[in-house]
Amino acid sequence: MPRRILFPFEGDTVIGGSHVSALKLAAALDRSQYVPHILVHYEAGPAAEYARSLGLDVEILHDPSLMSPGGLSYPRDCGPGRYLTSSAWRLASVLKRIDADIVHTNEGRMHANWVLPARLAGRKHIWHHRQDPTAFGINKLAPLFSDHIISVSHFSKPSNPVRSVDNKFTVIRSPFDFNPHPPDRSEAQAAVIAEMGLPDDALLLGYFGNFVTRKRPDRFVRVIAAVQNAMPDTPVHGLLFGSAAERDEPLRQTCLRIAEEAGISEHIHMMGFRQPIDGYMAAMDANLVTALDEPFGRTLIEAMYLGTPVIATRHGGNIEAITDWETGVLVDPDDPQAFVEPVRKLHQDRALFEKISQASKKYARANFGLDIHVNGVCEIYDRLLA
Repeated sequence: MPRRILFPFEGDTVIGGSHVSALKLAAALDRSQYVPHILVHYEAGPAAEYARSLGLDVEILHDPSLMSPGGLSYPRDCGPGRYLTSSAWRLASVLKRIDADIVHTNEGRMHANWVLPARLAGRKHIWHHRQDPTAFGINKLAPLFSDHIISVSHFSKPSNPVRSVDNKFTVIRSPFDFNPHPPDRSEAQAAVIAEMGLPDDALLLGYFGNFVTRKRPDRFVRVIAAVQNAMPDTPVHGLLFGSAAERDEPLRQTCLRIAEEAGISEHIHMMGFRQPIDGYMAAMDANLVTALDEPFGRTLIEAMYLGTPVIATRHGGNIEAITDWETGVLVDPDDPQAFVEPVRKLHQDRALFEKISQASKKYARANFGLDIHVNGVCEIYDRLLA
């Protein structure tokens, strides 16, 4: 009889790489062995919409209230007291009703809210960590209550756990269900230039990610200003792809203000969430990753697969993903000017561009297929349920 895996998600926020990775895993599970149960809290929202687009059934759980993580606050959430005396026990009852063998959580708020109910219900819990290695939960809760920790990079391993996690920590790279027929880069770029009404010789630089402080979209805007100043004869355009939750709207406004102050408002384009993203990503002359503490970004590998050169901060999991000046370029994370020379070199030296483009494609295709990820996770499922 197949075993049931519960994947809980937030319904009242935007989706990001963790949702894409987890739901693609769920959709790819061998149903003769494992049956995924997708549960979305409060309302359907983008997570449920994306799950259904993959052919997954979704349960919407309107109650109980969740506990807000860390310093964040959500309108329908509760405090620790109410969570411990009511919500945790009610979630444990939900878990028994669903009859899941494993709870597989994939984001901070779900980790914090489901690790205790899994223990109360006597079910296994997997903490799939895609965040900061210094985060409270991964160092204080996961070592004590989770049965296994999966991380997307060695960088993300808990930095100061209350108990050693060496016997229950595994690095499994995120899944990438690559398009077997990737878009033609020249055609994709021509389409974006036409859509946006940009000059034919525009240099297109992309930011791919939600508007959160760690990813530093504001730094991306400063980089665009620096590149435009260094290349005055080239129309440089920065395109930001990703959503801003209501609580992150001030950061989006900061980006617009920086652009206005730098005199490049017409060169900064807020593209929002686009799906499918392949054509837009292939159209970019480079994908600029300005984030700090990035565990192992999805968009970095997706760009590599499409042959779009990646210029990323020498920080976090980026160092594990990129071989400098071979499969991409690593730069000083603290200096916006550090991006300028790599952008200029790739723009002016076509042979260098093609060398990095082809090497990154080869690397991505050899190391990040969906099957590799699914097999690795299922080995952990098998071990926990043996």
